[in-house]
Amino acid sequence: METNSISSVALQENKPADFISETFPVTGMTCASCASSVESMLNHTEGVNKANVNFASSSVQVEYDSSINIEDLQSAIKSIGYELIIDVDDPSAAQEELQQQHYIEVRNRTIWSSILTLPVFIIGMFYMDWLPGRWISLAFTIPILFYFGRSFYINAWKQAKHGKANMDTLVALSTGIAFLFSLFNTLFPEFWHARGIHPHVYYEAATVIITFISLGKLLEEKAKSNTSSAIKKLMGLQAKTVKAIIDNEEQEVPISSVKKGYTILVRPGEKIPVDGKVVSGSSYVDESMITGEPVPVAKSKGENVFAGTVNQKGSFRFEAEKVGRETLLSQIIKMVQEAQGSKAPVQKLVDKIAGIFVPVVMTISILTFIVWMVAGGDDAFTQALLTSVAVLVIACPCALGLATPTAIMVGVGKGAENNILIKDAESLELGHKVNAIVLDKTGTITEGKPTVTNIVWSENKRKSNLAPILLAMEAQSEHPLAAAVVRKLQNEGVEPKPLKNFDSITGKGVKAEDQDGNDYFIGNAKLMTENGIFISSDLQKSALSWQESAKTVIFFSNTEEVLAVLAIADKIKTSSLTAIEKLKQKGIQVYMLTGDNNQTARAVANEVGLTDFKAEVLPSDKADFVKELQSKGKTVAMVGDGINDSHALAQADVSIAMGHGSDIAMDVAKMTLITSDLESIPKALQLSSKTVKGIRQNLFWAFIYNVIGIPIAAGILYPINGFLLDPMIAGGAMAFSSVSVVMNSLRLKMTSI
Repeated sequence: METNSISSVALQENKPADFISETFPVTGMTCASCASSVESMLNHTEGVNKANVNFASSSVQVEYDSSINIEDLQSAIKSIGYELIIDVDDPSAAQEELQQQHYIEVRNRTIWSSILTLPVFIIGMFYMDWLPGRWISLAFTIPILFYFGRSFYINAWKQAKHGKANMDTLVALSTGIAFLFSLFNTLFPEFWHARGIHPHVYYEAATVIITFISLGKLLEEKAKSNTSSAIKKLMGLQAKTVKAIIDNEEQEVPISSVKKGYTILVRPGEKIPVDGKVVSGSSYVDESMITGEPVPVAKSKGENVFAGTVNQKGSFRFEAEKVGRETLLSQIIKMVQEAQGSKAPVQKLVDKIAGIFVPVVMTISILTFIVWMVAGGDDAFTQALLTSVAVLVIACPCALGLATPTAIMVGVGKGAENNILIKDAESLELGHKVNAIVLDKTGTITEGKPTVTNIVWSENKRKSNLAPILLAMEAQSEHPLAAAVVRKLQNEGVEPKPLKNFDSITGKGVKAEDQDGNDYFIGNAKLMTENGIFISSDLQKSALSWQESAKTVIFFSNTEEVLAVLAIADKIKTSSLTAIEKLKQKGIQVYMLTGDNNQTARAVANEVGLTDFKAEVLPSDKADFVKELQSKGKTVAMVGDGINDSHALAQADVSIAMGHGSDIAMDVAKMTLITSDLESIPKALQLSSKTVKGIRQNLFWAFIYNVIGIPIAAGILYPINGFLLDPMIAGGAMAFSSVSVVMNSLRLKMTSI
């Protein structure tokens, strides 16, 4: 299988020369609204051309005029309660450290609030009339709300300053009111006793809300703390030092010191440090990180080599042509970073709802208080206070907060049962909308490694005598396809014979002599022709047939005739055809992209029933193709397994990695198929559909109680039958809505996908 050489691609910045583009870590962002505030503030700062916040990685990419001071950017962010980290040598490392610190902080707060909530919950549910229990609950509730849960109140205040409301606003409002009402009832129970009312406390409602929502925040932070690992691993592909020829001497210098024009020495097994052109020597280089193809590429004088690719057994020297941020690997790293940051964070549905729901509930509560003060008679204040508090308590966001995470958690668990690892809730929510899927060829549709698919021996030759010689020659060969032949023959139990005078013929094959003095050749058709070796019509026919199927053909001969013909190809997975057929039946357009040549791509596409494919594509081409589909209104899923797929995976709406693929692809992707079975893809999309349906049902149950309960809590039945909803009953209704949501989510475990 012949892999195409990669052309050098210059990726230029589309911005004026006097603008600087930098990425800074941002601290203090706790929701998508925070990210919007930071982005808006920077975009309205004088001298800033464009600002793009990546909430997932807690960073902002700012394009600003070189004449302005970056302290001005920091001051602008500080004015709205956030911090821009500018005084560090390595922003990526600082960002990662801040994310890890924040995750640990959120984890500790969640653990401690859970521990302290347990006794409060037990007392509130089973010992509600035990007077000392109120004081114990108060003692535990204060640290839960105002220390471990302080971020909800801080963020609610930030939102209020900007005239906005989100889930944190609802949490802070309901828990704050519940606490203040309970505190009053604990300190001054005689106020209610004098009016013939037994006062209740709602500490357990406030603490349970904080703990549940904190758990959701913890899961969010866990996902966010891992977002930079893909970039970190990509950076790990860069060599740290290089062996350069300076003043005719070999010197080891840091990668940062390499300049254009340096002559670099690369030995067997070493990473190529920068982009350049071979000036002497030859070898095979593994370029799978760029092309995705498993077969190393022959490199000799005049051939281009690329940073991050791995040299095989030979050694060579090359002249550095692109260094630092100009190398193809650096461009891939940059493109992945920008693709991850370019997608605006999806505002959570509950935040959107809360933005409307909070003002509505507050308005109803205030109106309830006013109406009762006006029309309540002798106990106007008491009734007004009780009904307005009941409205706020019954509108408590526990069920709303559980609606999405419980369905997502069950969906993630269901996925794991079916060998689908889901790392990001957004991908699970978006999966059901996918109407275009882009599949990488090598390692996704195919097995991802060269395999001997056919061997035909000459009729008048004994395989048992010749196979040991073939094995011995291929075992000594440096050609990347030789390993496939060795595996095949060893699996058949063939033992090698001793050889002498082994010789490699560059670009054509190998030659060797057995112990009896007989010469043998292994190589391409050109080697056979040059040595006048006869090929029988039967073997010639087999070779032509395999070549038409885009297989690589190898000839094994003595000095007179071809003894055997072998075909080597990257085998198509058994599940690929049925999986692609299922996707097409769902009305999804399926595309295949590959760095391989057009003939091979066409052969694979025909075999799996695909008409839409592109060959000879680079990593940036794959991402551009995904963007093109998105620009047409498509919701795109990208499925890949290699480093060369990482940019396209980051760009796609839903990204899926194969389980046997590179760590970087799995880090960038939001879903991973453990078995690398393509039939898991239709299952993942079906799981998404059922999970989203569960979320919608949960939101319905979360709100139906409010639709019915809020008017009753406000006292709408009082003129009819004198019924007023006690805040304690309101709390029970809220708890029941949460139970309904959890039970509905658990139904997903029973369904098949």
